Amino acid sequence: MPNATYTDAGSGDTLVFLHGFAESKQLWTDFKKPLQQKFRTIALDLPGFGNNTTGGVNYSMESMADHVKQQLDNLGVDKCILIGHSMGGYVSMAFAGKYSSMLNGLCLFHSSALPDTDEKKDNRNKTLEFVEKHGVEKFMQSFVEPLFFADNREKLRSKIDLMKKIGTATLKESIVGGLAAMRDRPDRTDILKKAKFPVLFIFGKEDGAVPMDKALEQCHLPNNSMVYFLGKTGHMGMFERTYETRKAIEKFAETIYG
Repeated sequence: MPNATYTDAGSGDTLVFLHGFAESKQLWTDFKKPLQQKFRTIALDLPGFGNNTTGGVNYSMESMADHVKQQLDNLGVDKCILIGHSMGGYVSMAFAGKYSSMLNGLCLFHSSALPDTDEKKDNRNKTLEFVEKHGVEKFMQSFVEPLFFADNREKLRSKIDLMKKIGTATLKESIVGGLAAMRDRPDRTDILKKAKFPVLFIFGKEDGAVPMDKALEQCHLPNNSMVYFLGKTGHMGMFERTYETRKAIEKFAETIYG
């Protein structure tokens, strides 16, 4: 189905991939192919993004987590490792708060359990005003490139263009709704502290969205955590350090599933 809101490939224990803000399941297309040799891999379009654009979306992280739960129920998944990039990680944390019994493990892929700081909330509000005034396409022209570490941008020009294309195709209401939902999400560090499942953190040392001090503030909180810091890497490790980030997820899954 060309308009499917998910991809489902491979067999075995299940890995579920959630994309970030102004992204889609297409983010994971090449990344997860080698993992399909060992695992069942599912990538979802979150409500309002990619092909999942049918009416009346509630953009809160809790509502998106409910959607993920419903999709996994429909696909017959009762246990999985959830891998969330950026906003997808925020959704994963909401999911962990509501449906922790479904999680064998959780990966925060350039993401955080911390809420927005006051400064970041102000920046979200300024971005909202910009999008309302100038539209999605103009926003994407300035939004995507800084997600990549400066030294990686030229060689990854095709990936930057891909992310701009995906972002530009996103509905304005989804951009606005997603920004507001990220701004208003709560602190979920308690969920990390209480987690009965292992947590993998993947951080880029040059990631402006999840700075190193914020990374260090939370990666020790779970009882069982694995942490991967990547030098010369921004917010898009699946493109900037494909082999290393994929291997990290594969090893994490093998540790859990044996």
